[in-house]
Amino acid sequence: MSQKKQIPLKEHVAELACPAHGGLIREMADRYGIPESDMLDLSASLNPLGSPFEHPSGSLDLDAVLEKAAKRFGQYPDNRYLEYRTAAVNFLGNGLSVDNIVPGNGSCEIIRLVAEAVLDEGDVVLIPHPTFAEYEQQCKVAGADVRYIRQEDVMDLSDDVLEGAKILFVCNPNNPSGKLRSREDLLKLAERCASKHTLLFLDEAFIELADDPSQSISDVVESNDYLFILRSLTKDFAIPGIRIGFGIASKRVSDALNTARLSWNLGSIPEEVGIAVMSMEGGCDSPYLVQSREAIKKDRAYLIERISKIRKFIPIDTEINYILVDISNSAFDSTELTRRLAAHGVLIRDCSSFPFMGKDFVRIAVRPKEETDRLSRAMGKVVVEKAREDARSDLIDMLESGDVRPQGPNTDCPYYPCHHFPGQDCTFCFCPFYKCEDERTGGKWVDRSSGGKVWSCEDCVIVHKKDVVEQILNELSGEGSMGDKLKKAWTKVLEPLL
Repeated sequence: MSQKKQIPLKEHVAELACPAHGGLIREMADRYGIPESDMLDLSASLNPLGSPFEHPSGSLDLDAVLEKAAKRFGQYPDNRYLEYRTAAVNFLGNGLSVDNIVPGNGSCEIIRLVAEAVLDEGDVVLIPHPTFAEYEQQCKVAGADVRYIRQEDVMDLSDDVLEGAKILFVCNPNNPSGKLRSREDLLKLAERCASKHTLLFLDEAFIELADDPSQSISDVVESNDYLFILRSLTKDFAIPGIRIGFGIASKRVSDALNTARLSWNLGSIPEEVGIAVMSMEGGCDSPYLVQSREAIKKDRAYLIERISKIRKFIPIDTEINYILVDISNSAFDSTELTRRLAAHGVLIRDCSSFPFMGKDFVRIAVRPKEETDRLSRAMGKVVVEKAREDARSDLIDMLESGDVRPQGPNTDCPYYPCHHFPGQDCTFCFCPFYKCEDERTGGKWVDRSSGGKVWSCEDCVIVHKKDVVEQILNELSGEGSMGDKLKKAWTKVLEPLL
């Protein structure tokens, strides 16, 4: 006899895990005891200009928008959302009509709507990896059979594979890689999907912020019932707290989805905010969005330049407002680096939650120069902290093993040769007294290129002299805590030399 279910849910729903996302400002502030206002969020990829209600090029009055919305607080929304859909059509500026627009309460609701409307339990969906986690989540809620394919195989899928799938998800530009596929390739893919009766779900949530928004294929939906396009307003206009977006499809598909979607899925505030931001003169080429794309290119180049200066961090250029950083050769994995930076009030995206990415990558949002400088300073601090902890740990292991004589340069060390000076003894790869702040050693405070000062040991060679190393190690090999032994070594060995 089968065991009675503990809860009245479908088994595949009860076993779901919540997908990871960026933007966890409140959660991280609580965890590390840092005020929310002091957190720097580079984990959510939003328009670095800020919202058009704040930036001069937007020329939008938030108070006026909220006042207009407040007049309808006592009414149910008009579930047709004709004004919102009209604003979306004007924003796109590609000849479509309100009949092609499906209003949505953010991207996730729209993905859920399509999954529920298209998929039966057991239907196959194809998701190129790595990409946005919500495609898998919402398809699994519908009971679909999710199969991952490689991003580089999307254009070369066999007829059999394509025909066997109900939906193929493609994110353009892709999250988290930032790759922007060409309009020509996507038109070919849309045609192939239609011929195999496979829905191409094309996520263009970041397209207005991409280097070349003209790669969109939203203008061809009317002639293809097997093409659905997702647009998000939260990234474009830096308003993630207002959940708004829309889908684009043929009239037949849109009519069905507008019937199937939740009634009144937009309240009066998100509806009015959406109408306002999409009604700016020029649509996708409004002064605000044009300046946004220009700022992204400039700030992205600066971000890449700063990250490149951190040893063994490899930034990967993109065509959008975020970059990937390969840290596979560094002393960190993505989870540790993300955690350490969060403790300093800086949030980046740990990409280990993206399928098949492992712990080798982090994603960092493009932000204005001063915020990138703060990130750079925080990264410098965590690199120093990590090196210091690892060096102390190695030193303690060495002391406990009894092998405490100077060994000469360690050519297996990932930091060899040390950039400070040639020919040094490497017993102390990291000075156990850092940062002593005693200028008698030759160390000194130097100016950072990003502002502020940092203690530099470049002109200090004391702990790399063999006779000094011998004396320090003799003291550190004694009894007592490491802190007490370091104080004793400084007083007994270093002070007389200074």
